[in-house]
Amino acid sequence: MKEFVHEWLPQRVVFCTNTSDVQIVKEIRQEEYERVMVIASEFEMDLAQRIAKDLPVVHWFDDVRMHVPVDAIERALEEARRVNADVLVSVGGGSTTGLAKAIALETNLPIIAVPTTYAGSEATNVWGRTADSVKTTGKSSRVLPRVVLYDAALTVSLPVEMSVASGLNGIAHGVDSLWAPNANPFNTVLAIESVGALADGIRKIRQEPDNLEARTDALYGTYLAGVAFAAAGSGMHHKICHVLGGMYDLPHAQTHSVILPYVLAFNSGHIPAIEQRLADVLSAPSALEGLEELRSELSAPRALHDYGFAPDMIPRVVDAVLKAVPENNPRPVTAPDITRLLELASEGGDPRELQTTLERSYGS
Repeated sequence: MKEFVHEWLPQRVVFCTNTSDVQIVKEIRQEEYERVMVIASEFEMDLAQRIAKDLPVVHWFDDVRMHVPVDAIERALEEARRVNADVLVSVGGGSTTGLAKAIALETNLPIIAVPTTYAGSEATNVWGRTADSVKTTGKSSRVLPRVVLYDAALTVSLPVEMSVASGLNGIAHGVDSLWAPNANPFNTVLAIESVGALADGIRKIRQEPDNLEARTDALYGTYLAGVAFAAAGSGMHHKICHVLGGMYDLPHAQTHSVILPYVLAFNSGHIPAIEQRLADVLSAPSALEGLEELRSELSAPRALHDYGFAPDMIPRVVDAVLKAVPENNPRPVTAPDITRLLELASEGGDPRELQTTLERSYGS
């Protein structure tokens, strides 16, 4: 007998191609919003202005930074209140959506999210913020975007290397959902489907960067992974990445891309039935082999040291991770386990070496 609880999040999701500027006008008029605050990074502000050209915009905000630092939140809150905004439109990736969520958490302003990456934050009710090198996350219905507009044409400007890293970040949402605190059969189905769609999508994007069908597949997978993650919660993988991002400001997508195979190597032996389903969707004998083949084919980010992480940083991370990893992770987690995982991730070592270490230490 299966016993579990699953909560579906109320959200309107629109898939379109090359019509996001038209679709967003419909959404704004339907809800009768009159004072729009647009949030986009400096890099994507031109794109945001094209999308929102026919909206009643009262403020454009571009102080978007990774991991949503508290000083950026305070500035954005001040501006939202000053202009008396009645809706937030976020155009960009996870950092942009994250900032909109931080504002919504304090003001209860609705969000219309227009993603340009495969981060998936727009599909969740999870918020995050960083203060004093510590990233804190939580859940609230206030931060769930009311509307998400997925337009594959908006992702074409994302460089292929970032498309790969962002797509693997999306896959990490799906995979981590398989063993997260509230994992259940519903989100497992969504997670497995998301991994297959994202893997196929980013493979094609690597070969044909302008392939809108492939980018739509990737966005489809992104959304499914986000929904699965929202239901299941943050597992071991995300806890490690949040600690690394908060402490050392490591790039979000690349960090997820690097860490994922090591966490999969650590946990997969303790979820054999689900691991087999993941292997099947990756068309490989094992899930880890499938993920490693995909990462090799994509020339994905490999080592944390490429992004400024050094071995002497490991002890501080280990202590924080041990406090954060869910108690119901498929296998118990110890300080030596996390240390070895981070040593391998730092140098880009073979994830199978972690499995070998575990077999020597625990016999399984």
